[in-house]
Amino acid sequence: MGYGSRRPVRTPLLSAVTKIKRLQFAQEHKDWTVKHWKKVMWSNESRFQLHHADGRVRIWRKQHESMHPTCMSTTLQAGGGSFMVWGMFSWHDLGPLIRVEQCLNSTTYLSIVADQVHPIMLMAYSNGDGFFQQDNAPCHSARIVQEWFQEHEGDFTLLRWPPQSPDLNPIERLWDEVKRVIRQLVPQPSNHTELDSAIHQARCQIPRITFQHLVESMTRKIAAVLKAKGGPTKY
Repeated sequence: MGYGSRRPVRTPLLSAVTKIKRLQFAQEHKDWTVKHWKKVMWSNESRFQLHHADGRVRIWRKQHESMHPTCMSTTLQAGGGSFMVWGMFSWHDLGPLIRVEQCLNSTTYLSIVADQVHPIMLMAYSNGDGFFQQDNAPCHSARIVQEWFQEHEGDFTLLRWPPQSPDLNPIERLWDEVKRVIRQLVPQPSNHTELDSAIHQARCQIPRITFQHLVESMTRKIAAVLKAKGGPTKY
């Protein structure tokens, strides 16, 4: 009948107000070309977990072999621990990766912006024509962070970002690629140090053409949001 087993497409949960804001953003940037998007520095955090199980592992075994060591998948309570990683990239290059042990709060994020984002933006866009993208997470929109951006608005522009829009942010696909590479590692990282090293190695192996294509996809992403009238689009 044409049916098949498929993974559901990830889409953000959107309210009517959020759809309006997403549509407004798309309308404001519908005339942006790849040349414009090349001047954007994309950023976000992602959580990485030890012994991650996503339910997609399958094995072939006989009925009586369920407890054979080669037919078992070991687990740890709460996944064995995890940590956040903050990163950024542009069409031109990959930026630094910052490991965050606990939840990223406004104070920690401000230090990242001041110590990492600011000097890189000054170097990459010396004419002050660069844009820095961040989502609307509480630590990003905190008053001390927003005041810092206002004090340095002559150095670069903070891109106004619509809420609930990970499908628009090309860095999400970059995180997906890093996690895909780590899932294929044998053996898997067994502690935080090994996981941190694996994340850096996986990211360094991403070809330049890959993240450049992600930036170039922004014209299609904007068109998709316009077509969906602010509704969800495929990541």
